[in-house]
Amino acid sequence: MQQANVLGCDFIHISTTSISPLQKIPVGLTTTAVGPITEPQQAEDILQAGDADLIALARALLYPPRWPWEAAAALKGTVTASAPYWRCLPREVQAIFGDIRIGQR
Repeated sequence: MQQANVLGCDFIHISTTSISPLQKIPVGLTTTAVGPITEPQQAEDILQAGDADLIALARALLYPPRWPWEAAAALKGTVTASAPYWRCLPREVQAIFGDIRIGQR
């Protein structure tokens, strides 16, 4: 992995394609976890355990494209969204957009 630093990599993407949970890949760069990560808490647990620095989602977003918003709601986080999106969420999860004001002028 020393060579990757020389080549100017910012992070390394490691995927086992879900073949074997026994694979151990030692790295010294910022790492991205990807694969069968489907639940917000699962992604958060990977980050908090230090098993990865970033979570990459691809297939997980094909069916629910607003998965990041769902994750923010589940984990009590916030996301940035432009005003046209503010009215699209159910009232009980509006807090993911932070301190926004919806209403008449």
